Amino acid sequence: MNPEISGELWEHFITPFDFALLPFYIAIVYFFALRICNRKYPPRHPWRRYFLAGFFLKIFGAVFIGLVYEYYYKGGDTSAYFYHANVINQSLSDSVIKWINLLFRIPDVNDMDYYKYINQMMWYRSTSAYMISSITAFLNVFTFNTFLPTSILFAALSFSGNWAMFRTFAEQYPKLTKYIAIAVLFIPSTFVWGSGIFKDTVCLSALGWLTFASFRILIRKQRKLRYFVISALCFYVLAVVKIYIVLVYVPALILWILTTYSQVIRNSFVRSVLKLSVYAVIVVGFILVSKAFAKELGQYSLEKIAQTSNITRGYIYWVSTQGTPGEEGSAYSLGDFDPTPAGMLVKFPQAVNVTLFRPYPWESRKPMVFLNSIEAFLFLFFTLKLLVSVGVGNCIRAVRKNANVQFFLVFTLIFAFAVGISSYNFGALSRYRIPCLPFYALTLVTIYYQYKPLNKNFLSFSFR
Repeated sequence: MNPEISGELWEHFITPFDFALLPFYIAIVYFFALRICNRKYPPRHPWRRYFLAGFFLKIFGAVFIGLVYEYYYKGGDTSAYFYHANVINQSLSDSVIKWINLLFRIPDVNDMDYYKYINQMMWYRSTSAYMISSITAFLNVFTFNTFLPTSILFAALSFSGNWAMFRTFAEQYPKLTKYIAIAVLFIPSTFVWGSGIFKDTVCLSALGWLTFASFRILIRKQRKLRYFVISALCFYVLAVVKIYIVLVYVPALILWILTTYSQVIRNSFVRSVLKLSVYAVIVVGFILVSKAFAKELGQYSLEKIAQTSNITRGYIYWVSTQGTPGEEGSAYSLGDFDPTPAGMLVKFPQAVNVTLFRPYPWESRKPMVFLNSIEAFLFLFFTLKLLVSVGVGNCIRAVRKNANVQFFLVFTLIFAFAVGISSYNFGALSRYRIPCLPFYALTLVTIYYQYKPLNKNFLSFSFR
């Protein structure tokens, strides 16, 4: 790859042409969003205002984070995806067939017919990064290869997954619609880091659709073909882009189903034995699957996951403490531990804490980290408010008996542990953690209103 070409494109990827086209693309996506909203959520529909507000926050987030990467970070992975997408689209000057082949990463890396393109793309061998580049390349066709308009399309399409997750739980808790909207649509990290040209945007949307389709199939027993197709497609996307999300999601999903259906068993002893049996099957199954598919799982196999985490945290911590531009002052440490699964588990509480409740305000050394600290502090505040207002005993009972709460919390804790133990940089962590934030916010809301009257405002700054 030509470093001069790539460096220039990565660092300066927003042009005056972007700003000229941006209003038109905002108008276009608004036109389609308004049509959908008017058809499905006419005036006076309780969800209408959340649809439009959530949609525009996604658009704002995509533009905002794009400008941050252009003018503050001076480039990054989002500009690298965009660069790769432009290289893919250069092949259209040769033929559409070549473009399609590159879009789906069909040519071998040594194929001389594609050498002039593949040689420019350092991520051609990376399946996960290249998928984001391919999606970007496809959208670039409709935006004249401009970054901000493509980001707008990314945000608009990804909003569908966020909205699908909102629908899933707003239907179950119609009296908690406002709080579910806040949890799923309005957390700042999710609509900023989950809207631009990132892996996180794709994963957050796929996770929303997967939850929606899984609920329809497994809980509502709606065996429609489209729900199976959605589930399969989302599983595939998540497995390719960030397979560890699948490894976290599947156990939480199994426990969700188990708790839901075991409630029909009246005998508490039989119910407990069944749950313990399923827990054992999950653990043994995870070990067997990890060993059987060690090659496919690669760095996330059971044998390598601890080593991978140790290497990753060491590299990120070094980058964060050696003054690398854009990364200095963002490091955190959980202390030394053995690079083994058992050694990692010792750090479980600290890893979960850093993901959900840090950085603390006094740990902030950069503007973006400080903004993240405010959000993390609010999560800590509402967690303490829940424990004081509802009581630790009631919280534990809610987790044991409520299938949704169990699903939310299990996913949150496992995911928070996974990213907290491996990130070691508050900037990276602010992005990596966004899939679990809606689940944790839903945990807080559903437990609180299981024991408190609806006229009690959970968002008020009071412990009464």
